[in-house]
Amino acid sequence: MTGLAQLAITPRDRFLEAAQKELASFERREREFSKKERKERAAELRIPTDKAEPH
Repeated sequence: MTGLAQLAITPRDRFLEAAQKELASFERREREFSKKERKERAAELRIPTDKAEPH
């Protein structure tokens, strides 16, 4: 009976999963870019970066 509980994967489901993976990847790259940008800007303005960074 457990085999019947699994729904068939539709093209929409595959597309949604791929879109979610792509969004997660984009968000990860964006966080890394922002972190690098903040550090570069702090160095340019001669602001110490020893403090804890905001999350």
